[in-house]
Amino acid sequence: MFTEGTTMFTDFAFLLTGVITGAFFLFGIIAFLAMRYRRCPSNKVLVVYGRVGPEQASRCFHGGGTFVWPLIQDYDYLDLTPLTISVPLKGALSLQNIRINVPSTFTVAIDTTPEAMKNSAVRLLKLTAREIEQMANEIIFGQMRLTIASLTIEEINQDREKFLAAIRANIDPELRKLGLTLLNVNITDITDESGYIESIGKKAAATAVNQARVDVALQERTGAVGQSDAKRDERVQVAGFNAAAVQGENTALAQEADYNATLAEKEAAAKRRGEVAQAEAEAKIQDAVAQAETSRLTAEDVVPREIAKRKVEIDAEASAEKLRREARGEADAILAVKTAQAEGIRKVLHAKAEGYRLLVEACEGDARHAATMLLVEKLEKMVELQTEAIRNLQIDKVVVWDSGSGDGGGSSTANFASSLIQSLPPLHDIAKVAGLELPEYLGNMTAGASPIAPPAASPTPSSPKGGEGKGEGGASV
Repeated sequence: MFTEGTTMFTDFAFLLTGVITGAFFLFGIIAFLAMRYRRCPSNKVLVVYGRVGPEQASRCFHGGGTFVWPLIQDYDYLDLTPLTISVPLKGALSLQNIRINVPSTFTVAIDTTPEAMKNSAVRLLKLTAREIEQMANEIIFGQMRLTIASLTIEEINQDREKFLAAIRANIDPELRKLGLTLLNVNITDITDESGYIESIGKKAAATAVNQARVDVALQERTGAVGQSDAKRDERVQVAGFNAAAVQGENTALAQEADYNATLAEKEAAAKRRGEVAQAEAEAKIQDAVAQAETSRLTAEDVVPREIAKRKVEIDAEASAEKLRREARGEADAILAVKTAQAEGIRKVLHAKAEGYRLLVEACEGDARHAATMLLVEKLEKMVELQTEAIRNLQIDKVVVWDSGSGDGGGSSTANFASSLIQSLPPLHDIAKVAGLELPEYLGNMTAGASPIAPPAASPTPSSPKGGEGKGEGGASV
């Protein structure tokens, strides 16, 4: 019995522990889900972004609520409070090319349609009201100018419902691309720079005043006619009974005629003033139209020609500047080349001058000795050139008739060879031509001496007939 009771108590304790643990676990789940559930107020749009589904950047809720899972999702709100945007539009061109001022006030807010909420979540999330207002302001400005350019001033000023409908038709689709909708448009006053609208108002006022005056004159004339008819009937009835009444009636008729004449004069004057005012208003309108047409023709004809003229001048100036720069670049290149050449020549001359200076210093300051030293270096070349004069001389055959005179002057053959060698100038003579004196250790020239001694006279060959030594002989080379 005790064992069975202990077992039952253990089972009950284990069951109680499981129940309590399950209750805590369930409470934790409920608390977690409550913390992750987000409700959306009526004046806001709840935007859940992150991992929200295939091909979706976000999910939007207006009212109600949803769970936002941690780590993979996050959320933010879009404010539905309307924004009031003042648009002081000035100088917008109408269909008649007349500039007008249309100050207006627009009320916009985030739209709650599904497509608009997606657009606003993509383009407006986390933007301030001021930033949203600036974006909407730019769209409204552009669309207002586009709307005004498609309407005449009469349509804008007189048919306000058509003007407002055109504004909504142009602005609302563009705002919906951002997720906004146009709630209200309020046009405060429309003016123009040329006074065209004021002229239209004056014309309408003058027409109304003249029409009122005409109506008054017609009513007065009707009353006068009725009064005359009544008096005429009265006169017919009492003419035979009261002569004094007839006299009074005539007097009344005279006064009535005078009154009618005065009234006619006033009506004519009023009509004339009305026609003058109407003519002046029409003249002002025609003047404004003429000015607008002049501006249009100037913009279409004169301005393009002026632009083309300016373009030609700019192109010509650019071409001239290009030629000037190319010429300046070529001049700089030539100057650089010539400068480099001059610098090279200067350095070569400087090096030669330095070498000559050192050579003169080595000759103890005697320039003639220095020149002699330079010439000595060239002697070998000079002798080589001297021998070149006869080295390549082609002598095919030389025939000398030697008479063998025996006068001690040598044979004609020897004299010919000696004369041929003496045709070369001596080394000392070449130096003298250069204005130099060779040093003594190179030898000197004796007066009347031949630079090359002639060879001894060779014996004349005997005549084959045994002459006496004066016979003719021949030698060939």
